[in-house]
Amino acid sequence: MKTVYVKEPSVISISETENPILSSGDILVQMHACGICGSDLEKVFGEYGQPSMRLGHEPAGVIIDVSSDVTAFKKGDRVFTHHHVPCYSCHLCKHGNETMCPKYYETNLSPCGLSEEYVVPKWNVDHGGVLKIPDSMSFEEAAMIEPLACCVRAWTKYSYQEGDSVAIFGVGPTGMMHVMLAQSKKFSKIFCFDVNNFRLGFAKKFHVTDSINSLDDNRKQRILDHTEGKGVDVAIVATSSLKALEDAIDMVRKGGAVMMFGVPSKDAQIVLNMSKIYSKEITLVTSYAASDNDTKEALRLIELSQIDVKQLVTHTYSIQDSQKAFDHARSGDNAMKIIITK
Repeated sequence: MKTVYVKEPSVISISETENPILSSGDILVQMHACGICGSDLEKVFGEYGQPSMRLGHEPAGVIIDVSSDVTAFKKGDRVFTHHHVPCYSCHLCKHGNETMCPKYYETNLSPCGLSEEYVVPKWNVDHGGVLKIPDSMSFEEAAMIEPLACCVRAWTKYSYQEGDSVAIFGVGPTGMMHVMLAQSKKFSKIFCFDVNNFRLGFAKKFHVTDSINSLDDNRKQRILDHTEGKGVDVAIVATSSLKALEDAIDMVRKGGAVMMFGVPSKDAQIVLNMSKIYSKEITLVTSYAASDNDTKEALRLIELSQIDVKQLVTHTYSIQDSQKAFDHARSGDNAMKIIITK
C-alpha cells in the first residue's frame, strides 16, 4: 500500500509499505479522503514545533477490518478517525487541557492518516476517537471534521457576545471556518486579512464586512472606521505570521481578546510591546489541536449544515500526486482546502 512520508525538507516520499497487522482492539480503515493542513505544510516545508512528523491527521474512510474483540464497529462503517485521544482523567484533562495530556501524544494512527490503509489503535477506538459518519456526509466533508474541531476549541478560550466584531488574520481553510463560526454566533462585523488576493476575494463571497490586504498601509484605520474607533472585540490569528499577531494586538479593542491559532515555526520569536498589552488589558490566548469532544461538536455542525465546509474544498489530488498537492497547498494558488483521496 502507498504511504506518504516526509523524505527531506520540502520533499515527500510516496512509499510502498506493508499492509498493517491488527492487534487486540484495533480497527483497519481504508482512507478515502484526507485533508492537508497548516501543520502538515510546516512539517514538510518549515520547522514544525511539535515532535511528531506524521502526515495526515484529517482522514476519513471505510472500516475494512476489525479485531475479533471489537464490537462497537464493523466492516463497512463509514468513519472519521481522530489521530490523538486524551485520557480525560489526568490533572491536565481535568483542567480542560486535554490536548496537553501525555496520552494525547502517545496515540497515533499507524503508519499515519495519509496512507491507503491505516490502523486505529485500541486506545483511540475505546476512548471516542472514531466517529461514524452519516451516509449523507461525503468523505471530503468528513475530512474537515478535525480542522473544524480545532476552530471550535479555539472559540471556547475567550468571551464574546452576539453582535460583537472579529478580525481574522489569514483566511485559508481554517480562517474561513472561523468566519463561518463567527457568522453562526451572530457577529455583526467580520474583517478578513490576507496577502493572497484569491483568498481575499473568496472571503468576500461570504458577505464579510471588509476583506483587507495585510500589506495595506491603511488597514488599521479601515478597522477603526467600522468600529467607532474602538477596534474589534476579538482578533483571531489563523496564520503563522508573527506580523499578523502584531497587527491583531494593534487592532483589538481595549479589553478585547487575541487568539493565537496558527502554527508558528519552531522557536519563532517576537518582540511585543507588553505595556500596550497591559494598558489595553488585552487577553492573549492560544489554542492547540482538538479533543474528541471537539470533533463530536464539529461533526454535529457539519451534519446539520450549520457550517457548510464543502464549499471550502477547491482541489482534490490522488495519493500518488501528494507532492503536487503539498506544493499547491503551500503556494495557495487559487486554492482553499486541498484534499488527498485514495
